[in-house]
Amino acid sequence: MLRRWGSERVAGLRNPQVNPHCVDSSGLPADGRLRLLSFNIQVGNSTERYRHYLTRGWQHLLPHPERAANLQRIGALLGDYDLVALQEVDGGSLRSGYVNQVEHLAQLGAFPYWYQQLNRNLGHLAQHSNGVLSRLQPTLLEDHPLPGPPGRGAILLRFGEGAEALAVVMMHLSLGPRTRTRQLAYIRELIGGYRHRILMGDMNTHATDLLLHSPLRDLGLLAPQVEATFPSWRPRRCLDHILLSSSLTLERVRVLAQPISDHLPVAVEIRLPESLGRAAQRRQVVG
Repeated sequence: MLRRWGSERVAGLRNPQVNPHCVDSSGLPADGRLRLLSFNIQVGNSTERYRHYLTRGWQHLLPHPERAANLQRIGALLGDYDLVALQEVDGGSLRSGYVNQVEHLAQLGAFPYWYQQLNRNLGHLAQHSNGVLSRLQPTLLEDHPLPGPPGRGAILLRFGEGAEALAVVMMHLSLGPRTRTRQLAYIRELIGGYRHRILMGDMNTHATDLLLHSPLRDLGLLAPQVEATFPSWRPRRCLDHILLSSSLTLERVRVLAQPISDHLPVAVEIRLPESLGRAAQRRQVVG
């Protein structure tokens, strides 16, 4: 059974379905491993050449049978992951056949929790959105429109409570460097109070810029991925990232050779610090 989160925080979820390796209500995995995926799916459109942005541009406005097949292919990728950040998904409009693509992918990947962040509402024409799919139940979810022209957003998830909580921010940042800097400053304020942090999404810039020349530069984040993600048919630029705080141990990082969209998906597996597990066990004892 699928459960959709409310727009500001998790509340009122009864008999939640969670990943079998979850240990308790903190939603953190008992084995200490967390598998992450970030994917800009371009509303299910495939692009194989730059000229397709022009010749297939109508697919951003009208339904097309190839889109359903692409969503099936994307859904087939999702089973190996605990937490998925989606960018450029449609929330249910003419072009998607009035299918909420976040919910549909949650069904295909058997995720018990999903959330759609609507960033640009064009009515029946388009429902530009970000999405979250999760097998783990967070203690908090916040929906944040980002500074700048309307259409960009970030989603903050928190797992656990107190000083050892894990903060995950999923985002799709602006193309313009000035606006992107404002957006990163906003995100920096969101996560400044957390020790354990994960940032996921299409950030539209390279890791060097994010880690050394942006408002994130004082956080000591790591960018484990070095492979390019864009364009998917001949990757030359690394625009999609999963950034980690130094308290999280990297187990594996991959850029998946799945040219379904114009971006390639990024996958990371991490090991959580033991302090997160101990904090969860203390809450279980107190409860």
